[in-house]
Amino acid sequence: MNSIYVGQNATNVLFRSLFQRLRLKSFRKVQTRSLFLSELVPSQHKLSFVTRDHEEIYKKSIQEPGKFWGELALSKLQWITPFTKTMDCEMSKGQHKWFMDGVLNVSENCLDRHVQRTPDNIALIWEKDEPGTHETVSYRELLKMTCQLSNTLKNHGIKKGDRVCLYLPNSPLAVVSMLACSRIGAAHSVVFAGFSADALASRIMDAGAETVITADQGLRGGKTINLKQMVDEAVSKCSGVKRVFVMSRTGADVPMGKIDIPLEKAMSEESNECIPEPMNSEDMLFLLYTSGSTGKPKGIQHSQAGYLLYANLTFKHVFGYEPGDIFSCVADIGWITGHSYVVYGPLSNGATSVLFESIPTYPDPGRYWEMVERLKINIFYGAPTAIRLLLKYGNDWVEKYDRSSLKVLGTVGEPINAEAWYWYNDIVGEKRCTVVDTWWQTETGGVFLAPRPGPDNSMPKPEFATRPFFGVEPVLLDSNGKELVGNNVSGNLCIRGSVPGLARTVYGDHQRFLETYYTTFPGYYFTGDGALRDEDGHYRITGRVDDVINISGHRLGTAEIEDALDYHPDVAESAVVGFPHEIKGEGIYAYVTLKEGAVIKLEDLVLQLKNLVKKEIGSFAVPEIIQVASGLPKTRSGKIMRRILRKVAANDFHDLGDVSTLAEPSVVKDIVDEHKKLMHSKS
Repeated sequence: MNSIYVGQNATNVLFRSLFQRLRLKSFRKVQTRSLFLSELVPSQHKLSFVTRDHEEIYKKSIQEPGKFWGELALSKLQWITPFTKTMDCEMSKGQHKWFMDGVLNVSENCLDRHVQRTPDNIALIWEKDEPGTHETVSYRELLKMTCQLSNTLKNHGIKKGDRVCLYLPNSPLAVVSMLACSRIGAAHSVVFAGFSADALASRIMDAGAETVITADQGLRGGKTINLKQMVDEAVSKCSGVKRVFVMSRTGADVPMGKIDIPLEKAMSEESNECIPEPMNSEDMLFLLYTSGSTGKPKGIQHSQAGYLLYANLTFKHVFGYEPGDIFSCVADIGWITGHSYVVYGPLSNGATSVLFESIPTYPDPGRYWEMVERLKINIFYGAPTAIRLLLKYGNDWVEKYDRSSLKVLGTVGEPINAEAWYWYNDIVGEKRCTVVDTWWQTETGGVFLAPRPGPDNSMPKPEFATRPFFGVEPVLLDSNGKELVGNNVSGNLCIRGSVPGLARTVYGDHQRFLETYYTTFPGYYFTGDGALRDEDGHYRITGRVDDVINISGHRLGTAEIEDALDYHPDVAESAVVGFPHEIKGEGIYAYVTLKEGAVIKLEDLVLQLKNLVKKEIGSFAVPEIIQVASGLPKTRSGKIMRRILRKVAANDFHDLGDVSTLAEPSVVKDIVDEHKKLMHSKS
């Protein structure tokens, strides 16, 4: 893996940062309330770390992690049996064990304790796909539905330790399904309802799920998605599935087979009460599948207490949540952002969480801001992809709506570029909201880098996630594993030490877990991202350094897309890379070579390849550009030089490096020439 050094790119970033800072002097400084550790813990609990200094709290969290997290776990979570063993972590083994002998139930922490105090507070606001329509669900109602579904699952044979696959639209019953699984001790595996039947089937089989929960149909942007039909196709390939629960979203008349069960009818016959299952802190809470560098998706496994504590604290302190705030994370629950900041983070804090079912441009580009006005949203958490898209439509769609309720604007999924940041800050936030650019991953469970919490009068810094959350110790390493100390350096972003929210393993394959995250740089968690640390010690993510593409904030392994392309009978080999995309951040660029004797029209080939990827993975993974190449640039050992392919895809033909070491150097010129022809034909 190539090291990332401070060169022209890093220098440009630092210069741009200085320029932006000068520009920001005209703004009123964003007031970021200083975080006192006493705010983290209720007054009835004694604290060993009481200070008014953010840096002092951070140092304590790094120097004494067991004491720091132990006190917070005892105060912030409701325990059935409190723990006595705080941590047993060993980075070389990828071992993260927290609160080991403690017993609790996640759904009880998200529901019961709030129902006891404030049963009629609103837990969920369901912003339906239909424009201008929403429904509310109180904590009392959410607990009732969760207990009914919990009893339904138990009475159909689902028990502690089972895996349940969810393939659902963003809706209250989707949240209920997650909470019901956690209540009875079953692990949920939520699959984004945009994945294809084949992708869904592979995830069902890998998890060994005997139960699927889905809907008749989904609605998104005014379009109908036939979810039940997709599940039927997937289940036909999964002999282990014994039952499919079907919720009614549109009321469509869908085929119901022997293993299909109408969800609402089954729930209506069950009791409103269900005793929560006692769960050990380190029991599995959920699986969430991500693309892998080998092409096979990997089930990231998260724990009960550690994950919940980290989601709880980051939700409260990264976004500055205060009781009564309306929090809107517009992510789908099929991704980790939806898990942590639509469901578990907000509900464990007793907050009101908005479930957004639609898209930002339906029925028009004012959808988000009309929703903000109507629901009086205080904290809005979205993706740079959507912000860049809406920016293109101009300011009128924003300014026609009252946004005075907003106080925090968050971004997630990828770094936000300066132009989009300023538009978000100046136009959407009217220069009075805190912009919180967050960096984290499925594997971290919650936010690792963010501007908040921080010292008073923190200056915002476009394109920078800035500082680590408590307990998170970022480290920059060169390609040899040597730590790059000081500021104004760039390298491979790694994490030293453990925090409770980190993933525990890849389901059924701990060796793969080690090889993916802990072998490249022994003793550290390797994020796969490069980062720059500037003169202030603040961090800016510079992009992926492994074979993963970040598409609209969703990470896809290139190997998974290549596997789909290689199914085509005329394709001999393929190579997929990312390229700069004005809206998505990164687009997918595929190079394919054809088998000898292949006779097929180019337009037919491209259409068939795109349909293949759509079928195998989903429409969001379809390459935007497919180039047929005479060959791929390979070393004599057969390794594809993706660096060259990335530069060509980005229209950067300078400094392609020494190609004389390639098995066929002439291939590079052919690829460049063909790329230029392809771009000319599209212009």
